[in-house]
Amino acid sequence: MIKCGRSVTAGALKCGVLVFVIALGLGIGNSAQAEVRIDITRGRVEPTPVAVPDFVASDSNRSVGTDVASVVSADLERSGLFLPLDRSAFIQQFSGLDEPPHFADWRTINAQVLVQGAVESHGPGTVRIAFRLWDIFTGQQVLGKSFTAAPDNWRRVAHMISDEIYKRLTGEDGYFDTRIVYVAESGPVTRRVKRLAIMDQDGANHQYLTDGSSMVLTPRFSPTAQEITYMSFYGDSPRVYLYNIDSGRQELLGDFPGMTFAPRFSPDGNKVVLSMAKDGNTDIFEMDLRTRRRIQLTNASAIDTSPSYSPDGHRIVFNSDRGGTQQLYVMDSDGSGVRRISFGEGRYATPVWSPRGDLVAFTKMKGGEFYIGVMKPDGSGERMLSSGFLMESPTWAPNGRVLMYYRSEKSGNPQLYSIDLTGYNERRVITPQAASDPAWSPLLP
Repeated sequence: MIKCGRSVTAGALKCGVLVFVIALGLGIGNSAQAEVRIDITRGRVEPTPVAVPDFVASDSNRSVGTDVASVVSADLERSGLFLPLDRSAFIQQFSGLDEPPHFADWRTINAQVLVQGAVESHGPGTVRIAFRLWDIFTGQQVLGKSFTAAPDNWRRVAHMISDEIYKRLTGEDGYFDTRIVYVAESGPVTRRVKRLAIMDQDGANHQYLTDGSSMVLTPRFSPTAQEITYMSFYGDSPRVYLYNIDSGRQELLGDFPGMTFAPRFSPDGNKVVLSMAKDGNTDIFEMDLRTRRRIQLTNASAIDTSPSYSPDGHRIVFNSDRGGTQQLYVMDSDGSGVRRISFGEGRYATPVWSPRGDLVAFTKMKGGEFYIGVMKPDGSGERMLSSGFLMESPTWAPNGRVLMYYRSEKSGNPQLYSIDLTGYNERRVITPQAASDPAWSPLLP
């Protein structure tokens, strides 16, 4: 039994879901024989048709059953790997989770995968949400689990179900039970209001974390997902701050003598690496959050900025103009062994290491066009995923398969977009206002 839920109040995010990892079986086949599988390593994939009927529920829980099914369907569709079928075409109408599927009915509408679910009351103030995943062609159950939660945590459970389905059918972790922190923008260009905002990865549960009285930039999640580091112009002096999501408490990160910016946490969450500008020079520093001890990692007559740790914490990628143009460099985490990795045409910026460790995402500027691209940490295999008038600030989903960033057209406000590593599934992420500088959380605890 694992506590891993969330309820949203005026400024706090609190645990409230109890997850029971229970395998559900009907005695019809078993998952070891199941054949359904989605290979996401071979480029563009034809979406797999999936049927997600409303989860069966009593009258008091009927809306929850409908809402959970809708969120699961939307999560799967947004991944680009699944094609949810029109519910009006469904022939079989389930009366309970123990009712076996009529596989011929689902084959008739060309479904390959079926998500069968149910919601029922489970003690005072809780509901039990269970699902079964079926391979229609083999007639076998692929997966079955149940979750117990407060009724108002149904959306969190829906995302967790989506992650379970994604992992079972692709072999890799999902990314739906996550949040996005970003900079919400409003007002005229000359008096822009920029404040921190946070939301679920699908745009739900939106909240503003700061009031806009001070401009904020470059928010980044801690690996624990409970803290954010960001740059703020509070008092007209650019500084890096820490923000605790649960308590709403903010604090200045260190007493640096110059302007500090571009912060990012270490993989263990115990350190922050950032840039400091002083006397016309910009170098990269590391601060230990436990001791507040800081170490200077670069010392070049150049602008060294946008540092990002490798997942093992042993290396740091950053951009620098030390070679005459803005390029990407990798160094050991103590500042030694600096080596350039970008050699293509144009200028490179905002590098960020993939959580898988296999790629570095970046922004590229060439010929008046902006690009979001990826390359291997040694600089090989460079390829562009998307291009536009203005595109910046890539951030990785925790499974390392999807990127989010912001883009602006010539006459428009910045908006958030996501794209997978194939470069085909680009989608706008809807926000209440203009949006920039996104950062993707780890999977929620």
